[in-house]
Amino acid sequence: MAGEKRWDVKQLDEIVEKMIDTVQHSKDEIFHIGEQSRQEQDRLLRELEEVKRLTVQTIEEADRLEAQARQARRRLSEVSQNFSSHSEQDIREAYEAAHELHMKLTMVREREKQLRLRRDELERRLASLLQIIERADHLVGQITVVLNYLNSDFRQVSEIIEGAKQKQEFGLKIIEAQEEERRRLSREIHDGPAQLLAHVLLRSDLVEKVMKDRGTEAAIAEIRDFRKMVRSALSEVRRIIYDLRPMALDDLGLVPTLKKYLQTTEEYNKGVHISFVHIGEEIRLPSRMEAAVFRLVQESVQNALKHAEARHIDVKMEVTCRQLLVSVKDDGKGFDPSIKKENAFGLIGMRERVELLGGTLAIRSKPGGGTTVFIRVPLDRSALETNKEERK
Repeated sequence: MAGEKRWDVKQLDEIVEKMIDTVQHSKDEIFHIGEQSRQEQDRLLRELEEVKRLTVQTIEEADRLEAQARQARRRLSEVSQNFSSHSEQDIREAYEAAHELHMKLTMVREREKQLRLRRDELERRLASLLQIIERADHLVGQITVVLNYLNSDFRQVSEIIEGAKQKQEFGLKIIEAQEEERRRLSREIHDGPAQLLAHVLLRSDLVEKVMKDRGTEAAIAEIRDFRKMVRSALSEVRRIIYDLRPMALDDLGLVPTLKKYLQTTEEYNKGVHISFVHIGEEIRLPSRMEAAVFRLVQESVQNALKHAEARHIDVKMEVTCRQLLVSVKDDGKGFDPSIKKENAFGLIGMRERVELLGGTLAIRSKPGGGTTVFIRVPLDRSALETNKEERK
């Protein structure tokens, strides 16, 4: 029976691998379509500008020819009415001049008509391309969320859960627990960097026009604003990337990364004070343990900010020879831990992370009295020494 369960998990993992390959391929195809659409959009924008310029020139030329044609028709009418006082040569020249101007005007009017039709066609194609680009970006974002889940959470579940039925139930809990966070991240990217970058693209097109219309000083001012927008977009992207996976965690370790994260969180949430105290030896833990502890602290701090509306948060971490102790205390509105809340998947995820490390999680709270989260994770000194050697 046990062998049958292991086979079910292996079979499910193979299916997940195929899903990842298929989804990744689809993502690459959609991204390629989006990039091709952007290139076509840039080309059509340049063509549209040229068509508009030619249209203006053609209209001006038509107006000039119209005035000349009216003058030629008046001359022809005058010669025709007084043909006795004009030679045959004068009459023929007046007629030919009027006819030639009429033909030129007709050709120019036809050219203007074609340019207007081309302009309208380009604008329709640009609107269609914009819809394709927006749809492609939206789909790439959704597929990225699916890939993140398949590549991280679902594979972790596969290593721990033996039965396919248990894996399915636990996988659903993970999906539900993370869905709100995925939506938040999607909104942050859409409302932050995506909007700023779109605005940057539009503003970049204005620099040349400002240079021509208002001079160098106005163009320099426009460039300064342009740089501020780029810096703001870059800052937002870095913050979102840091929330997803702090690169310093792999390079510097848990303590420096927590310090930086808490400092950044304090700066980002005005009016909130966050303190961090580390007691004991600052050693490197196994990579998975560091990532798990970081996420636990991150989840606790975010709960204090989002749900408890805390203004002061104290984070303490102590490393002993046998265990890692972490506490996150806030002065928020608190809650009654004895009351089971529906859809409390954030706490479920935190407990699962601690249990995967062989540790325990306890929560002390009361309405109006703040909340304290206690995390205890046992340490294997021999494993830590091995990990230390491997990092050298």
